[in-house]
Amino acid sequence: MSALNRLGRLAALLLVLIGSGIPLFADAASPEPPAIPPFTAGAPAPTMPEAAAPALNMPARISPSPVDPNEIRISGVGKGSVPWTIVVLLTFLTLIPSLLLCMTPFARLLIVFHFLRQALGLQTTPTNQTLIGLSLVLTFFLMQPVGANIYERSIEPLQEGRITAMQAIERGEAPVRQFMLHYVRDKDVALFVDLAKEPRPRTPEDLSFRVLLPAYILSELKVGFQIGAVLFLPFLVIDMVVASVSTSVGMLQLPPVVISTPLKLLLFVMVDGWHLLIGSLMKSFN
Repeated sequence: MSALNRLGRLAALLLVLIGSGIPLFADAASPEPPAIPPFTAGAPAPTMPEAAAPALNMPARISPSPVDPNEIRISGVGKGSVPWTIVVLLTFLTLIPSLLLCMTPFARLLIVFHFLRQALGLQTTPTNQTLIGLSLVLTFFLMQPVGANIYERSIEPLQEGRITAMQAIERGEAPVRQFMLHYVRDKDVALFVDLAKEPRPRTPEDLSFRVLLPAYILSELKVGFQIGAVLFLPFLVIDMVVASVSTSVGMLQLPPVVISTPLKLLLFVMVDGWHLLIGSLMKSFN
């Protein structure tokens, strides 16, 4: 039985080899590979045909890959690497909201609008998104001349390659510095000069940004609260009149806010309050 098993396995192996097309025996009529003549000393080396020789000496031409017009490539700043350049860009993007608050009138505008909403007795109308959007639009309107000046003095020469990135930053500081110096209070500047232990500057242009930035934002907060307090006065008078009248007639169960809020809205709409408020805010920046 063992011999039969071996024969069966051998027959199965032969069938597999025949089916795969592998030749089992060498064909006597098959041509033999050409013999390579031996190389002897003093004999000339075999040469290749002249038609094939130049093909070996020709440099390989690599066709340029097509450039995708939508492709974005980030190169390192100066001799820096690309990863560090990305880190710097992402860090700058996270600082944009802080720069918007500290170097523009955005803080003053937003504070005034929130005071107005509280004075009218409205909790969610207009919404926070609406007030922030309105503040951003007005901030862009006020800062557009400063941005145009920065573009002409620093960005255009940088794009043309006439100045370096550091020189562009130094040139762009001057318009922003002039804008903040125009609205900062001397009292706030003196406070932060003393806190920073810096020598007293001879001219406003000698102030460092370390002193100018907090002094400017503090001045903007004070002005915003002053305008908000003035806005509260007429609406506060309406609240006091309504409260005294409702108490004198015996309407103790009816909250005065229910009556005063429609009256304040009616007064604000009749005098075209938004037009007066926005116009006064814009004129305060000269």
